[in-house]
Amino acid sequence: MAGHSKWKNIQRRKNAQDAKKGKQFMKLAKEIYVAAKAGGGDPAANPALRLVLEKAKNANMPNENIQRAINKATGNQSADHYEEIVYEGYGPGGVAVMVTSLTDNKNRTAASIRHAFAKNGGNLGEDGCVSYLFDKKGYLVIDRSQHPVDEDTMLLEAIEAGAEEMETEEEVFEIYTEPDQFMAVKEALEQKGYSFVNAEITMVPQTYVSLDGEQAEKMERLLDMLEDNDDVQNVYHNWEE
Repeated sequence: MAGHSKWKNIQRRKNAQDAKKGKQFMKLAKEIYVAAKAGGGDPAANPALRLVLEKAKNANMPNENIQRAINKATGNQSADHYEEIVYEGYGPGGVAVMVTSLTDNKNRTAASIRHAFAKNGGNLGEDGCVSYLFDKKGYLVIDRSQHPVDEDTMLLEAIEAGAEEMETEEEVFEIYTEPDQFMAVKEALEQKGYSFVNAEITMVPQTYVSLDGEQAEKMERLLDMLEDNDDVQNVYHNWEE
């Protein structure tokens, strides 16, 4: 984990996706729906909903879209059912790729994801073929311009809150936690006055793969195709972009 900035990869992909706000809002609405369906529509009593609502706010998702998704999940009129499925495979150059999806038609989703891999020099694999190359972690990002504290102070605050590790970048502090400590660390830091530009449970690669030339272009196209899929929620990989 040390020495690699997940934030740089996030920002690079975010800049490429800014023109796709409508699709991003649709995916967030689906995530809100699933969280509210499982744990109720009150974010104070539903940590999963509270977390996705923060993601929606950071993405500037309109309030009416958010409320519509909650109402749909907590009302009696909806018959929607989304199944969470994780796909694993290899991209060009042996890059490990994990794809999480929320789908109401797993045959459609599997076919489209398999097509994306095959078209760009990769292949979809069996369950478990690459997941062992990732660690599930809580991930919190603090904007240094909003919280101008020095690295030592921030590290001490993070450790006291229960964090496992911290990386310092020019623009941000990246804080990692064990998944079951994520909400406790997040809330402890919030109580100290910190806010986050990103807060999520994510998959962190143990090792990274470098690509160049045609392989890098194919990997970029694979990510674009996967992220453009309405059923795909997250794409994790160990390509060192």
